[in-house]
Amino acid sequence: MFPTHRPRRLRTHPQLRRMVRETVLTTNDLIYPLFAVPGEGIANEVRSMPGVYQLSIDKIVEEAKEVYDLGIPAIILFGIPADKDGDATGAWHDCGIVQKAATAVKKAVPDLIVIADTCLCEYTNHGHCGYLQVGDLTGRVLNDPTLDLLGKTAVSQAQAGADIIAPSGMMDGFVQAIRSALDEAGFDDTPILSYAAKYASAYYGPFRDAADSAPQFGDRRTYQMDPGNSREALKEIELDIAEGADMLMVKPALAYMDVIWRVKEACNLPVAAYNVSGEYSMVKAAALNGWIDEQRVVMETLIGFKRAGADLILTYHAKDAARWLR
Repeated sequence: MFPTHRPRRLRTHPQLRRMVRETVLTTNDLIYPLFAVPGEGIANEVRSMPGVYQLSIDKIVEEAKEVYDLGIPAIILFGIPADKDGDATGAWHDCGIVQKAATAVKKAVPDLIVIADTCLCEYTNHGHCGYLQVGDLTGRVLNDPTLDLLGKTAVSQAQAGADIIAPSGMMDGFVQAIRSALDEAGFDDTPILSYAAKYASAYYGPFRDAADSAPQFGDRRTYQMDPGNSREALKEIELDIAEGADMLMVKPALAYMDVIWRVKEACNLPVAAYNVSGEYSMVKAAALNGWIDEQRVVMETLIGFKRAGADLILTYHAKDAARWLR
């Protein structure tokens, strides 16, 4: 009558549980996002993201040093320019805010990996990820002309010191355009982390407060993926791999763990998951109200991303997670 197999035997002691744990999270898995703004001495907390700040470059450098000291190997930079225009000038200009931040961070913390988010929505006066037809009020981005802007942006970011280029605009052919531009400029060793499967998600809401990137009209459903599709994600990653992507990203992460799993099973490239702003803010709000144990929920969520197949996790919880892992 008694069971022969008793899985509980391997759960009887904390050290034993640690020994047989199948999935392990380390600081090596983490990437910390940072938002750069013009000025000096600026640290503006994002209203909808407690603990996340828009930072001037001097403060970005301070954060970068702290991140490195915590053992986190990389940051990803987003920029909020002083001025915006239809050509997204702030994205590709050599004095752009991300370019200046990348240079400052690499000078101060040369061993910290700097990833540059290569998109245009923060820099256009309409908040979309590329050129629009004159008079367009729907937000249907002109794909091919936008590729030239993305290539130019990637080259300027690499020239400023960015170690990895991370295009996030979901334009068809954007990886190939950026790879060609980087190679022609002599940056053939600069890898591309492609936002290969980026969904048109409601989870991005707080990020638009952080990056001041909400569309002025229309939405991004004509270029970001429909949340109901997973086979399409595999098509997207196949195209990006063929175009020269070195790493692939799924964004968001929490509601798309099945996509992370399918992408990981379908390819042999490193897979990143973006634990996006809405996911972060929900946990923070619940924790601040005393409804959840923040540390346990965060660590369980991050280990879930790893278990689903993520090799890298972009998360606003990165610093806290690094401290808890210690």
